[in-house]
Amino acid sequence: MRVLVVEDEKRLAETLRWGLEADGYAVDLAHDGETGLEWGQLHPYQVIVLDIMLPKLNGYRVCAALRERGVTTPILMLTAKNGEYDEAEALDTGADDFLRKPFSYVVLTARLRALVRRGRAGAAATLTFGDLVLDPANRTCRRGGTPVALTTKEFAVLECLLRHDGHVVAKHEILGQVWDVAYEGDPNIVEVYVSALRRKLDTPFGRRTIATVRGVGYRLVADGTGAGGLG
Repeated sequence: MRVLVVEDEKRLAETLRWGLEADGYAVDLAHDGETGLEWGQLHPYQVIVLDIMLPKLNGYRVCAALRERGVTTPILMLTAKNGEYDEAEALDTGADDFLRKPFSYVVLTARLRALVRRGRAGAAATLTFGDLVLDPANRTCRRGGTPVALTTKEFAVLECLLRHDGHVVAKHEILGQVWDVAYEGDPNIVEVYVSALRRKLDTPFGRRTIATVRGVGYRLVADGTGAGGLG
């Protein structure tokens, strides 16, 4: 899951990044309202955490502008202010929820999960491809009823592939969804995780599910059928 955190308190922002990445999120940080507005429009985030008191553009204006421009990403607004009028303004400008500082990290992540569930209303609770079943809410994976233990990044890569329902997913798309906008490492890291998934999901079960589309990326195939370029 990819999250945008717009927060000018850099220590708090880095703490949130550390915690969310440990929980399996890909996190982009913006430290002012203008950057938050730009990134909120450009990238396909699953949720946005938005502070109110920001340089250049405050959170109310960022939220209102995103909604005016058709961005429907769930927004959790953070505020150091107290009072029902501030909370009402947050909701009236288009926020989906708000949280007062200081807040519990446990409560923050619970709110984020709730917003994502709401944003996926009507979508299947689990992702399936043949006998492969992924449950994003409970972070579980099964193949033919057998539990498969995945690391945080393995889970995220597989979820990205499953959400494209058998269509080709370019390597840069996987990087964008599973890592973050500031990632400057070797893009071949995707191959490392795809190989790990094959060892866990395919080899023990005699399957060939993850196909390499040479020069493009990866896609899921039905037990290797039509998978020219499996590697």
